[in-house]
Amino acid sequence: MTDEQRIPKDQMPPVLSMEHEAIREELDRATRIGGKTANAAWEVTRVLFPHVYREESFAIPPLLLLPKLARGEFDPDMESMLQKTEIMKSEFPRMLDEHRIIVAALQKLLQAATAEGHVGLCRLAQKLILHAQTEEEILYPASILVGEYLKLKLGKA
Repeated sequence: MTDEQRIPKDQMPPVLSMEHEAIREELDRATRIGGKTANAAWEVTRVLFPHVYREESFAIPPLLLLPKLARGEFDPDMESMLQKTEIMKSEFPRMLDEHRIIVAALQKLLQAATAEGHVGLCRLAQKLILHAQTEEEILYPASILVGEYLKLKLGKA
């Protein structure tokens, strides 16, 4: 994915951009605290952020249409989002595979942080594990459904 395919930061939903930035900051701090926790945090960072980059490229953009579509608003220009929804649909198995790798890394972070008494990082790891589940069960399917709905509205189904 190129930077042109990602959502510009100023067009990302503020809740997501703030969340991604907070996660980056917390993991960055964790990599500097030393011990097994730092090593585990580095591994999470290594596997998580390429995945987040892909999310910002094709999983999140279709979700930006949900408020309009939920209000019954439709614009033929929304067709431009079909490329991203088709990528999401084809990449869905890969995104789930990446989640398994990310969750395994987060479980190692949780174990290390627990053993070394880093309560805040324990909570972060638990929160991110639940976030992955939310993406798998709600956000990714919703992103795909946006495309299916657009195809129906555009007569391309």
